[in-house]
Amino acid sequence: MPALPELTAVLAAAAARTEPEPHGGGGAVREAAAGYWERRGLAVPPERTAAAPGAPALLLALLAAHGGDVLLPRPCPAWWTPQIRVLGQRAHHVPTPAECGGVPDPYALLETVRRVRAEGGDPRVLVLSVADDPTATVAPPELLREACEAAVFEGLAVISDETWRDTLHHPRDTVLVSPAEMCPDEVTVLADLAGSLLPGGWPAAIARFPGTTRADGLRARTLDVLTATGAALAGPVAAAAAHALTEPDAVAVRVRAAARLHGLLAGAVHRILYEHGALALPPQAGRHLYADLSPLRAGLARYGVRDALELEDHLGARLGRPVPGAQRFADGFGALRVRLGTGPLTGDGPDERLAALAAPDPLALPHVARSLDLLAAALDELT
Repeated sequence: MPALPELTAVLAAAAARTEPEPHGGGGAVREAAAGYWERRGLAVPPERTAAAPGAPALLLALLAAHGGDVLLPRPCPAWWTPQIRVLGQRAHHVPTPAECGGVPDPYALLETVRRVRAEGGDPRVLVLSVADDPTATVAPPELLREACEAAVFEGLAVISDETWRDTLHHPRDTVLVSPAEMCPDEVTVLADLAGSLLPGGWPAAIARFPGTTRADGLRARTLDVLTATGAALAGPVAAAAAHALTEPDAVAVRVRAAARLHGLLAGAVHRILYEHGALALPPQAGRHLYADLSPLRAGLARYGVRDALELEDHLGARLGRPVPGAQRFADGFGALRVRLGTGPLTGDGPDERLAALAAPDPLALPHVARSLDLLAAALDELT
């Protein structure tokens, strides 16, 4: 979405701030982060928060601070596994249950941890996402509790990526609970602000640490890694982040409008997939769907498409935009699955995107209808 004039003004006013932000964030952004979490029932003092220039830099620092092997759900966001590889740590992907993504099946998690230990591994961390990218689902609280209790039972720390928690498509009908509410001493919360509270090109992310002595050491090691890698927020972006985290009316209204828009678009894409025999879990949050085109395998084979990479290339060329395949989400080359983003459906420029954001019925806009028709036509060819 285009930047709010209010945020652009804050950024411009802070443009002369050339002094570096402290690694881990200055007092203003950390205090604003504490207020953000307090409004979500996760009260924390500012000294137990941290900020960094983007979620990848912050997750890298958190994983380095923990050390050891890392467990992840399968599928998982495309940027998680590379962070682990960069550190020379090992990633172990655990299947997710049928009803949602983002959280590992509790029994599969226990089995994986014990197998890794039997093979000489050192599992220490579980990374999960309650409002998930790529599947656009929200984990049911009872399943989330079982997964977190299994992780804690096996001595794992939990990192909860809650970047998309404020993008629920139907907030009155969807229950989202943070793992930090269930296991407060074991869960560190991570949230990327770019794309939700801030425009995508303004990198900023925040972390919330538990209130324990052990977590004090974890935060200190995390700040050491941020310092060693030079990962400090730019002063102007820090000012914009601090302002956005206080959630003034203009920001809150834009967040709700964007969630509504992407919910309508995701619902339309889900209907098209269903009508053509493809599979996808009903979208509940975020700006993506994870589509399984294996029921269309025969039609895909006519175009020489037999794996995820070929499917990515075929649909990307057909739709004229990136369509990441399953292999990018640790889901294997053999899976005929892709992530379909709703962002490109909003338009090609700021005028079209703003029109979609403000429209009572964005699906009726010509440029949105054309994009949806193009997807339907691409699937028509396969049936």
